[in-house]
Amino acid sequence: QVQLVESGGGLAQVGDSLRLSCAATGRISTYAMAWFRQAPGKEREFVATISWTGGTTHYADSVKGRFTISRDNPQKTLYLEMNELRPDDTAVYYCAADRDNYYCSGFGCYNPNEYDLWGQGAQVTVSS
Repeated sequence: QVQLVESGGGLAQVGDSLRLSCAATGRISTYAMAWFRQAPGKEREFVATISWTGGTTHYADSVKGRFTISRDNPQKTLYLEMNELRPDDTAVYYCAADRDNYYCSGFGCYNPNEYDLWGQGAQVTVSS
């Protein structure tokens, strides 16, 4: 059973940058991957997704232009580069894998139920 382990979270100031990593214990090269986040008292929300080759990405409007999702399949690692951080980016960030698909499609990209493998989460706190 492949496991996903996030790292790189922490405390940041407004305007700072952070990079999250998600290391897999096994092969993820044929899986669509994504980042979601969940703030206290809120539902888990989509952040970004990437196809198996990295050639296709989708972003939530709230992070478009500030966050970049990428992957390194030989290193079995998913990344989320977060720039221009804002207080409303504060959340627990989760990486996820859709083991049934090479890439997400339509509304499935944004639906956490489409992803069947999850990491334990990494806290990101942005203070003003």
